[in-house]
Amino acid sequence: MMKSKSVQVLLILAVLSLLLIHFHILPCSNNAPMEEKPSPVHILILSSWRSGSSFTGQIFSQHPSVFYLMEPAWHVWVTMYQNSAKVLHMAVRDLVRSVFLCDMSVFDAYMSSQKKKSDLFKWEASRALCSPPACDLFSRSDIIPAGNCRTICAKYPFSKVEEACKTYSHIAIKEVRFLDLKVLYPLLTDPSLNLKIIHLVRDPRAVFRSRENTMGDLKRDSSIIVGSQGTKGEIGLYSAMQVICQSHVEIYKAGSQAIPSFLKDRYLLVRYEDIVRDPLARAAQMYRFAELHFTPELQKWVHNITHGTGQGAQAFDIDSRDALGVSQAWRKTLSFQKIEKVQNVCKDAMDLLGYQLLQSEEEQKNMSLDLLFAQNFS
Repeated sequence: MMKSKSVQVLLILAVLSLLLIHFHILPCSNNAPMEEKPSPVHILILSSWRSGSSFTGQIFSQHPSVFYLMEPAWHVWVTMYQNSAKVLHMAVRDLVRSVFLCDMSVFDAYMSSQKKKSDLFKWEASRALCSPPACDLFSRSDIIPAGNCRTICAKYPFSKVEEACKTYSHIAIKEVRFLDLKVLYPLLTDPSLNLKIIHLVRDPRAVFRSRENTMGDLKRDSSIIVGSQGTKGEIGLYSAMQVICQSHVEIYKAGSQAIPSFLKDRYLLVRYEDIVRDPLARAAQMYRFAELHFTPELQKWVHNITHGTGQGAQAFDIDSRDALGVSQAWRKTLSFQKIEKVQNVCKDAMDLLGYQLLQSEEEQKNMSLDLLFAQNFS
């Protein structure tokens, strides 16, 4: 009798052991930690109009690990143009956050319900929207000129934008519609984002010369910056420059001088002139900051695109050009009277960002490139 009971106890223990294995051990093995996909890196190229930002954006766009959009907030400003830049900051920030998270439904508020991929502002400037899964006719590793993409890839549906975004390790946005870094603090403290900011600046005299040549293209944006009454004639150009230069001062101070802990190692100032003087070194610097590998193919492309003979006549077009020569064209084409006016309205920015003031026409003609830069931000 005792032996029978002992057998029963053993059988019960065996059954309980099997049940424990089934309900505890096996589920644990099924739920064993899998190798997690790394969190995307989010890169914001923060600049202003006519500052070399389209070219700098292409340095990221052409990288095979990067999903890139050029100025998606253009849609906000076109739709809500009656408002000031300050009022539009929140809407622009919300759109940028959604794009970083690959949630493209945010464009529903600014675009037709029948939208196509080609309705997105300057979509063809994004290599990611010109290669799979957004377009099947190029390889993801190709260097893709915007003209080729525009001709071949426009027919794909808008849903491909979000689908493509979700397949990349890095998401980069070039934006010119933030005039205050503090507006971005909520994104920098957002646990769902891994945001790095590249603050691109350019000599205000070069910016002025470029804006003067593209006044018609920038009329709406200038009106949002300074108000419709402040955009008339040459005075409007200086008014816009004053606002832009002051914004760069405030952004630089917020990013580099009184650094909150959440900005540590996440803000990088880059001067366009330094890029065109040494393109490979500066591209390598930006890639390191963004945790990207500088491939031999990209090194060749960066060299070739900056050592051509073109003069960069068309706004937004990125083609092979004499980048250093184009960046200094203002020295030969701007009158000294205009240079003095720009220097007056942008003196604080020029002092802070290391641009040497010119004191005379003779100095304008003879000063070497090295002497034009009072500081080195290497």
